[in-house]
Amino acid sequence: MTYFRHAAVVAAVVAGATTASAQTTIITHEPVESRTVVTTEPLQLTPVQRRTIYRTIVRERVVPAEPTVEYRIGARVPDSIRLYSVPREVAVEVPEIRSYKYIVVNNRVVLVDPATSQVVEEMVD
Repeated sequence: MTYFRHAAVVAAVVAGATTASAQTTIITHEPVESRTVVTTEPLQLTPVQRRTIYRTIVRERVVPAEPTVEYRIGARVPDSIRLYSVPREVAVEVPEIRSYKYIVVNNRVVLVDPATSQVVEEMVD
């Protein structure tokens, strides 16, 4: 009888161990640097913010982008185009564009989402 009791205890322990291992979950985390943040909300700028951005950026001395490429909202900017960081003074006044980059083409300021290389906004004087 003792033999059957020991066998039952061993069987219960083995069954419990098998069930416990089936419930084990392994969670891995992706490094922060490789995460891509994609903006899904359209950029909403007031006329005053648009003027501030345009007037500040056109004073910067940057190399204009190729005018032969079509830069319209939603279009991808070629990898060969150099993107510039938003100047600090603009980022302070209009913080919602801090994470974007820009190019200047044909007297227009074009904001680009660096995560997707898509044009998100364009400003003209």
